[in-house]
Amino acid sequence: MTASPERAELTAVLQELKQRTGLSLSGLEERTPFSRSSWGRYLKGETLPPREAVRQLCRLAGEPEGHCLALWELAESETSGRAAPPAPEPAPEPTLQSPPEPAVEGPASVASPEAAPGPPTSDPPTAGSESAQGTELGPWHVVAVGAVMLAVVLAGTVAAVLLLLSGSPAPKASGTSSPAAATTTAPPNPRCRAAACEARDPMNMLCGSTTHTLATHRTATGARLELRHSPRCGASWARMWSTEVGDRLEVTGAGPTHSTEVVDALDARNYLYTPMTATTPGTLVRACFRPAAKVPRECFEATVRPPGTASSG
Repeated sequence: MTASPERAELTAVLQELKQRTGLSLSGLEERTPFSRSSWGRYLKGETLPPREAVRQLCRLAGEPEGHCLALWELAESETSGRAAPPAPEPAPEPTLQSPPEPAVEGPASVASPEAAPGPPTSDPPTAGSESAQGTELGPWHVVAVGAVMLAVVLAGTVAAVLLLLSGSPAPKASGTSSPAAATTTAPPNPRCRAAACEARDPMNMLCGSTTHTLATHRTATGARLELRHSPRCGASWARMWSTEVGDRLEVTGAGPTHSTEVVDALDARNYLYTPMTATTPGTLVRACFRPAAKVPRECFEATVRPPGTASSG
């Protein structure tokens, strides 16, 4: 299963901190409460480390723990599902109710508007009628009763329409985000720029979020190399993977040369980055690979291009 961006960012930072300590997995086991195998899983991104493991690694690397713990919080929230809000409950389906039957006080003796008036019966006369002696209803009585019944039917229809409107689902607000969008976060701001990034770690300085690949190279020993550039940080570096213990990578730009070396099997299985060198568009950047095997070194180079012309990496 592919790791989330939050987990991948945390894993990269932990790998850089481990490199800075100069300790092997056994060394980490000796200096922390966590086993060698546990550190191997944490640093490969197979398992989210406990918060205390992140703190211990920051302590050993001399790194303030605030940024690393913030990355851990994001990764833990994504893993546990706390980053996504609960889905809203569906609105109940509206039900159409029949209009209420008109209530008639006292004995009912009025026919429907469509029925013709019949002869008087022996039932008591309707309350409020003009005659209490069984007199026949005149035409204007029929009209009045029809009007009352029509008003009652219209009132019931209006009540049913209002009931339907009140029971319909409320429209969604235009600014409401879906649960998937709520978990998406913008890349964090880098912690250095240009000359301030010289000889600094690209992952620790958060320069690896938006980068360009300037050039790639495959060595005779099978190692893979890349020259990378971050326009946001104004700096470049090199990285390698599929390497062997003892392999060394150097990068040179407008300033001094910086290098990194594969010190153990864990380094050989992961990306390994050189420190950064400050660069601007037009700067020629050169990387040289010195393999542990007794074979000649291999170098390649590329020119930093203006923003918008380099391919994303």
